[in-house]
Amino acid sequence: MLRSLAALLLTTALVPPAHGQEGAYGGVTGPDRTLEAIEPEDEPVTTGLAGEIPTDIARYLLAGGARGAQLSPDGQMVAFTRDITGQAEIWTVPAAGGQPRQVTFRTGVDSLRWTPDGTGLLYSADRNGNEQPGYFIISADGTKETSILPAAKGDFRIFGDFARDGSFIYSSTARNGNDFDIYRATPSGESRLIYEGRFAFSAPAVSPDGRTAVVTEAVGEDADNLYLLDVASGKLTLVSQPQPRASHSLGGYAWETDGAGFYFSSNAGREFGALMRHDLNSGRSEVVREAQGNIGNVRLCGPHGRYLAWTMETDGFSALNLWDRTGNVMLPVPKLPEGVYSLDCEGDPVRLAVNVNGWNTPGDIWVVEPGKTEARQVFAGSLAGLDPQRLVRPQVVRYPARDGVMLQGLLYRPENAGMGENAPPVVFMVHGGPSGQSVPGFNPVAQYHVNRGVAVFEPNVRGSVGLGRSYSALDDREKRLDSVRDLVDLLAALDKDGLIDADRAAVAGGSYGGYMVNAVLAAYPEAFKAGVSLYGVADWITGLEVASPALKASDRIEYGDISDPRWRAFYQENSPIRQADRIAVPVLYSHGVMDPRIDIAESETMVRALRERGIEAPFIRIPDEGHGWRKLSNRLFYYRRQAEFIEDQLGVLQ
Repeated sequence: MLRSLAALLLTTALVPPAHGQEGAYGGVTGPDRTLEAIEPEDEPVTTGLAGEIPTDIARYLLAGGARGAQLSPDGQMVAFTRDITGQAEIWTVPAAGGQPRQVTFRTGVDSLRWTPDGTGLLYSADRNGNEQPGYFIISADGTKETSILPAAKGDFRIFGDFARDGSFIYSSTARNGNDFDIYRATPSGESRLIYEGRFAFSAPAVSPDGRTAVVTEAVGEDADNLYLLDVASGKLTLVSQPQPRASHSLGGYAWETDGAGFYFSSNAGREFGALMRHDLNSGRSEVVREAQGNIGNVRLCGPHGRYLAWTMETDGFSALNLWDRTGNVMLPVPKLPEGVYSLDCEGDPVRLAVNVNGWNTPGDIWVVEPGKTEARQVFAGSLAGLDPQRLVRPQVVRYPARDGVMLQGLLYRPENAGMGENAPPVVFMVHGGPSGQSVPGFNPVAQYHVNRGVAVFEPNVRGSVGLGRSYSALDDREKRLDSVRDLVDLLAALDKDGLIDADRAAVAGGSYGGYMVNAVLAAYPEAFKAGVSLYGVADWITGLEVASPALKASDRIEYGDISDPRWRAFYQENSPIRQADRIAVPVLYSHGVMDPRIDIAESETMVRALRERGIEAPFIRIPDEGHGWRKLSNRLFYYRRQAEFIEDQLGVLQ
């Protein structure tokens, strides 16, 4: 899926929404309240101290830090979101270092962007996860706030970009509730339709003068077509429509200050995203840099756009790169904590903000100045009293599937874990998407289990992104069942190497990962001893019929057109609910009532099917959440019960 929609479409299974609560499908028809379910309730937070009693999972969930760090236009302040209050809010901190300051209160911020003049911040916020946000502008000191575009029922929006004059571009389904159109709006709230789209069109970037917008059209979850839109006339011009399909949105879009062209990352014609430059006058796109991994986070900054920054991704780990375009020389960069990076750069002199989220770093912000070999940490995430020495670095493993496809994943093994007969039990945590990727970010649930003696494996089965363009297409349509089989092949390979005990294995996942749990337990009932399915698909026929607007375009590529009798028959046979009578192990289900992507009825259907056969199927219904758990109180309630369920099923002493 185009990267500007990444926040809508992907999920990291079992990681609380601080690291993504993205998913798959939508359409809420209302829960059946006759089904017995557990709902959250207030309870005390007891965390335990190291050396006294076993540390409660709450301490891991309370660890957290900064996300989405962005520098003000003058480079003096950094804004970011943080959920230490129980839900995401905007905070700021001086780029030179200093005391962080909270700007918003009880808003549940979803995204933020500095206004071009640096006096305020535009942010979006929805209602309990319904993903139909309003847009607001708040002053940088938090004292004044204005509603720019109020939320409207059925209006899904994707913010695009600001022009220099303060106007901005966004996409919206307001016209018919299904198709994303492109709009231009002003800070006063005036909004004008400039292009009628079909399915998932978005406008992730606009030229500084506001005349030309970059527009992408979804072609499957891992690809898009690229266009340029004349904002005044509404004329759309095709830039790239590659065959086979590819993504042009792997690193965002960085316009040159004079609007002559822009930089981006694309894997068109190659396996990994290369750094590209598109020239408006010639209409040509040329390769600037290539690598054996995806180039991402493309950012242009400094006087006349002197510096170009980007990351290079290898097995999910980020590396920072900085190029001085004036001297045509790569600059040395300081050593930073390892993990997953996001970048922003502004100011004169230039400052580059690096937001680091790693296996032992729950959200730090570092400021880098071009030419200097030392970085300055301006914000440190909190480990909530956890001993950093007890956190485990994931091991990258690769194994061939039975058909020869090389699979990859991240393995977290407990400290001093044995091998062979003494190997630890394991939880497979399956990402969503399907075109998601397991990366070495801070995963509190995984670290909790590892500290309790349970290994965690995060597989990147075929169809995952980050491992090459061809790999991400290996689960399309009828090949989807091959990716389900990959879970069983990986379990056997890890067991053969003596790294885990396959006789004590559970499988868990959220969104598309929840579907994978349902599917593998039905197709391979002997493989896992228990399952945990969060807001997953049970029946692809109903799931695809009610898919949310942002997903309908990608669905036809990923799954086939559900109106076609061929694909209807395929999913009539191969949806998990059709094989639920084969599931023979306990499964914990959960779903948010407000979920706009996957109807809560999908989980309820699976619960009923298992309970009718006497299979243990506890069900947690969360009334005030959508596609994932955003609120701290709900995360504490849910993940405690999930941890208890997994440990009970795997025989871990509590």
